[in-house]
Order: sequence, then structure tokens, then C-alpha cells
Amino acid sequence: MTSSPAAVRGRRILQEANALSGQITAWRRDFHMHPELGFQEIRTSGKVAEELRALGLETATGIGKTGVVAVIGEGGPVVAIRADMDALPIQEKNDVPYASQTPNVMHACGHDSHTAMLLGAAHILAAMPDRPPGEIRLLFQPCEETDDGEKSGAERMIDDGALDGVDHVIALHVSSELTAGELVIEDGYITANTDNFYAVIRGAGAHGAHPDLGVDPIYLLGQVINAIQGIRSRRIDPIRPAVVTIGTVHAGLGENVIPDEARLTGTLRSYDDETREKLIVELDRALSVTRALGGDYELRVHKGCPSTFNDSGVTQVMRSAAADMLPAGSIVRQPASMGGEDFSWMTRRAPGAMFLLGAKRDEVSRPHHNPLFDLDESVFPSGAALLAETALRLLEQGKA
Repeated sequence: MTSSPAAVRGRRILQEANALSGQITAWRRDFHMHPELGFQEIRTSGKVAEELRALGLETATGIGKTGVVAVIGEGGPVVAIRADMDALPIQEKNDVPYASQTPNVMHACGHDSHTAMLLGAAHILAAMPDRPPGEIRLLFQPCEETDDGEKSGAERMIDDGALDGVDHVIALHVSSELTAGELVIEDGYITANTDNFYAVIRGAGAHGAHPDLGVDPIYLLGQVINAIQGIRSRRIDPIRPAVVTIGTVHAGLGENVIPDEARLTGTLRSYDDETREKLIVELDRALSVTRALGGDYELRVHKGCPSTFNDSGVTQVMRSAAADMLPAGSIVRQPASMGGEDFSWMTRRAPGAMFLLGAKRDEVSRPHHNPLFDLDESVFPSGAALLAETALRLLEQGKA
């Protein structure tokens, strides 16, 4: 390890985070036992605000509906640290003392740990004898998993000014599949554009014994599915990542009845904006096959969150901090995901990055968004310390 002032401070911050380990775990377990869905995080945000105000931090609530923003330091530059707070509509199946006490609601993606680790970082930063050279803004965000019919929590917080004046923004996400303590800090795209589609194929109903008297939408659907499956292989540049998935198909009510319509829904995933738009155009083209065969269609595409892009300058600072603080070999490589993450809205407002923190608990399969999801809590101090030290280094770099 190096002995630069930043490296020495980083190791001290990690020691302080380790000393807070029991408290970070207690916060996480409390949030885990009392999960709240998106834009319903009343208890969670209240607990967060109470902790922050006890530290003497200027704290605002109701940001982005149920979000919390606190400030450490003042002036510029400004670095924001974001943690999401919402849970999922899942019934937990873990037999642990801290299992969810709310039926059919569970922290099955680790947001409880994100919130706890950012509270840990807040305690470390607030206790520093010297205020940071600028402002560190703590963003406790609601509703990452979904939206309110229009916007997600990140968008709502941005609308309320949470990112105003921010020069850089950082975040972490736990992974229940990465070995505990491993870090993934990648440049460029790390999550995808997440767009969903809803289509209706219209035909003309008839008796099943007389298909010639109608226009069978199920037959049309078969042609459309073939055309959709050809989008990725024949209509998109093969070196550009893209996914087209049909998730649901519904048609008909009786064995001998040709229905009037068939419905299908699915998702489109991509990284760059050009591919994103082309997928929509090609989906519409695939559905237009119905008109050549005597039918018709309607298509609606709901654009979700954009792809998350990690700024290479920010990831370089993260990697440097991790190398100074954590054991050699902690940083591992992992391909980018085609999943979604609404932190992307924030990285489109300010250069930023998200790192993954491995937290695999045991040999049981505990994937995200699963009733058995759980984490190795021993990694929480590392996450809190790396958030704090990265923010400080970004401020110092901005002052240089």
C-alpha cells in the first residue's frame, strides 16, 4: 500500500467504518424488517432523517416525494452520494430474525443495505475534524424499482433540485452473486435502456370451424413473433448489444372460437440511443406484417430509465481509493448488465459512476428479486468507507 495522505486517510476511514459495523448492520436489519414500496418510504425516510439530524446535518425531507437530502460542507465543488430506499412486492422466505414483517413486501434487491451504508458514510464524514473541501450531498432516493406512472424516484428528486450544482455523483449496488468483498468498477455502460412494449394484434373473430370467414389474430401473432425474433439477428448492428424479449402473450377464451385480437408485451434493452430508437422502429415494422395479411395492430412503447454510463474519470478515482484501502485483488472484472438502474438519470445530469460490492452470503442461490435474497453483512463497512473516501478524493480533485 502507498502512504500518500489520501491513502492514510482512506485506511483510517475504513477503520472507522469497521468500528461502525454493528450499527450499519442494525440499520440494515431494521429497514429489512420494515420494507416499504416505492414512494411509500415514510418510515424509512423518517428514520434516515432522524439519524442525519442527530449528526447536526442540514436535512430536507419530501424531496422527490419521499426522498431525503442532507449536506456536509459548503461551497464547490459538489459531490453527491446516492442510495435507494424502496423494497419490492415479494413475500420473503428466509428464516432469519430480521425477516420482513410486512406481508408480501421485501427488500429483495439490497436497497436496505445501500441506505445503511450511506448512513455509515454520513457518520464518518460528519465526524471528520475538518470539513471537506466543498460539499458532499447525501441523496436517499425513493422508488428506484418502478415509477408512479410517469417518473421514477431519481427523476422526481432531480425535478426537486437534488442534483442542482452537482459536479459528480456516485453510488454502489450490492451483488448477492459476487463473492463477498469483491468489487466491480467498470468504465462505460454498466446497465441498459429499459423500454417496455404493449401490442394489440387485431383480426376478425369467427367460428373455429370456419377460419375462412374471419381473420385469425393468433395466426397473425405467429408471423409477428417470427419477425420480432429476427430483429436482433437481422436488423441490429451485430456489434451493438441489444435484447428483444416477448414476456406475455394472451389470446382467446374458447377452444373453437377465433378471437378478435391477440395481445403481447415485452421489453427492449440496449445501451446507445441510436440502437434504442432502431429497436422501436423495427418492432413497429415487425407488427406491420399483420396488415399485409388482412389484420391490423396497435403498438405502445413505454420508455423506462436510460442506460447507466460510468465516467472513466470517476471510476479511476474509485479504483485508486479501493486499491489504497482494501485487500489486493478486490477489484474483479464483470460484463455489463442488460438490467436497468434509474441512477442513470443522475449520471446524465453529472459525470458519475456506480460500483458493485460483492455480498454473497452462502452457497444457497439468492438472486436479486427473489424470496431468498440475502447478503453477507460483513462487507458493509467496505462499502461505506469506499463511498466516503471516493467523495473526498473527487472534491480534492475538483479543488486542484
